[in-house]
Amino acid sequence: MRRGRARAAALAVLLAAGAASGAARAKSAPAAPAPFRIFDDVYYVGTDWVSAYLIATEDGLILIDALYGEFTDRAVEGIRRLGFVPGDVRYVLVTHGHYDHAGGARRLQETLGARVGMTAADWALVESGRESRDHPFEPPRRDLVLRDGDAITLGGKTVNVRVTPGHTPGVLSLEFPVRDGDHTHRAFVFGGIGLNFSGEARTRQYIESVRRIRALEGIEVNLTNHPGSERIFERAAVLAARGPGEPHPFVSRDDFVAWLENLESRARRKLEEERRAAMRSNWRPRPRPAPTVAGPERGD
Repeated sequence: MRRGRARAAALAVLLAAGAASGAARAKSAPAAPAPFRIFDDVYYVGTDWVSAYLIATEDGLILIDALYGEFTDRAVEGIRRLGFVPGDVRYVLVTHGHYDHAGGARRLQETLGARVGMTAADWALVESGRESRDHPFEPPRRDLVLRDGDAITLGGKTVNVRVTPGHTPGVLSLEFPVRDGDHTHRAFVFGGIGLNFSGEARTRQYIESVRRIRALEGIEVNLTNHPGSERIFERAAVLAARGPGEPHPFVSRDDFVAWLENLESRARRKLEEERRAAMRSNWRPRPRPAPTVAGPERGD
């Protein structure tokens, strides 16, 4: 009975957070839902718009994405509310250089002493200032430059680095194990989902990145860097009401593959639109030939 009441209470909290999330979106101001556990060693500390994940290890914490503005401070408070010490954050891994993911990295670097990791291309992006014109933020000091195939190991847990360009020139995606009781699953964070960029070349990069991710074997857990992309809060509500022996709602290889197929389909439509736009911009009317004026005929 107590267990059932606890699950019902947790479900009510998550549904209330979802309702607050919708109201916040209507006001164009993201909310910061209460942090929650997804796996034994992975927690959500993001907003209702931008994800941030905390990985707990025996030797410290890894934070995926830094959020921005006041939400960075709320993520730190969320870490504390989960029972962890924010100063134990050893790494902040920034999925890409847009303000909503990278804006708080400098503050975490300075206040927590955490190391900040990004790809070379997105270090250049944040350092160029192009990302801070509309949403100003101070970029972090250049620290870890992560490359495809790199691995970050902390407390016996290894996070594998995949560079998946498209959304930005140097999107950072991450693959790592997660625990659910006696079971271990492979999780993936695709660091750049959105198609809010332009150009055929970038769109082709995006499609190639999605195909590379789909070819990875054993991925069963999809942790998206924006919660709305794959129903993070809806699945969290199911998780809160999960009974003994019931499947974990975040674990599904089939759902992950179907999600990637949908991303590729949307990107292919975008590629066609980009091609048509390029054709229109390159089109020039052909010059009409000058009229032939017949001269007077000469006699023999």
